[in-house]
Amino acid sequence: MQKIHPFLWFDTQAEEAANFYVSIFRNSKITDTMRNNGSVLTVGFTLDGTDFTALNGGPLFKFTEAVSFVVDCRDQEEVDYYWDKLLAGGTPSQCGWLKDKYGLSWQVVPKRLIELLQDKDKARAARVMQAMMKMVKIDVKTLEEA
Repeated sequence: MQKIHPFLWFDTQAEEAANFYVSIFRNSKITDTMRNNGSVLTVGFTLDGTDFTALNGGPLFKFTEAVSFVVDCRDQEEVDYYWDKLLAGGTPSQCGWLKDKYGLSWQVVPKRLIELLQDKDKARAARVMQAMMKMVKIDVKTLEEA
């Protein structure tokens, strides 16, 4: 059992959002649904091994960029896949960040970006950082050319 897990407050879209996320991430599933007077109150779901709970809590609270989820990607193909899926109906930002159609913030990050930013050649790492700061979706080839 996972000791700590994210609990996400939605207005009325908890079930819809959980199904959306489960459709994107491999090894994912809805684990339980709690109802109150016939309406969905909470939905438990697992995304690639991480447990979440979504709550239909009403319009009082909204998501902000102060909390985001990072999707670690092995290559550009994975970046493209997760970026396109999570962005559907949402809003792109910069440096690999986006807000999905529910307002939840995600960072879609290729492993190669981290490797390049930690390069022993500090000048190269700085060029990579400058290149990344100009990007919306991360482009590995452009980073490697920096």
